Amino acid sequence: MKKQGRLLEDRYADCANGYRIHYLDEGEGEVVVFLHGSGPGASGYSNFKGNYPHMVKAGYRCIVPDLIGYGFSDKPDDVDHPLSFFVECIKQTLDVAGVERCTLVGNSLGGAVAIALTLDYPELVEKLILMAPGGLSDLPEYQQMPGMQKVFQVFGSGEPVTPAVMKDLFATGLMHDPKHATDELVEERMQIMQIMNGHVMATMHVPNLVDRLHELQCPVLGFWGMDEKMMPENGIMAMAKNIPHLRLILVTECGHWVMVEHEAMFNRTCLDFLQNG
Repeated sequence: MKKQGRLLEDRYADCANGYRIHYLDEGEGEVVVFLHGSGPGASGYSNFKGNYPHMVKAGYRCIVPDLIGYGFSDKPDDVDHPLSFFVECIKQTLDVAGVERCTLVGNSLGGAVAIALTLDYPELVEKLILMAPGGLSDLPEYQQMPGMQKVFQVFGSGEPVTPAVMKDLFATGLMHDPKHATDELVEERMQIMQIMNGHVMATMHVPNLVDRLHELQCPVLGFWGMDEKMMPENGIMAMAKNIPHLRLILVTECGHWVMVEHEAMFNRTCLDFLQNG
């Protein structure tokens, strides 16, 4: 296993579609797959470094990919990035890893990928854990959210993304308590930012999946921070009214990253869900 800065490089999947996806693969047992969100410098490790080791210790095999366009995965600049492309790359990565059945954990963009992957391959997904997933609102509603406006401002300004800009984005756009916007987090994300291009954000398209949520037949655990600045609150009722087998937890004093701001509670609750449904 090689180290680059604070980030671990573990394995690469050479997907059938020709792209290369980086992923961490730790532990043994039933498989839990963690799908990260979007944003500057995003990667699976950065999103879930406080979570997947807890599951590994509890006896699970944890796979943490970098979505196409992010982390150490390929970053094509000659193709669009619809939700189906993210799903295709993750499914082919899991094929390479020999995964036939798993629990998916997804936040934000990764939540939309998790929902779509479950809809397309219901036999693959045993359980689903979602944290303020994408795909529950229309684009104009997202564009009104202050955190989302800040993300696109950072990506679209043409100016270099400095550590100070990134720290401010996390502290004011994605979190309730800015103490979680640590220098370590900024350093991790800046490292990935150096090898990112803006194409993934510019060409990303996530459709509204609400009309298909009733098709989810597996048990679903949902989290939503009540100080959310990225995802419109209509997503809460979209989940509550349309997902058949849902346990939904609303978390006060929490922004977009419940797995970071309330790490211990998130880990305990997910482990209970994994073990007991």
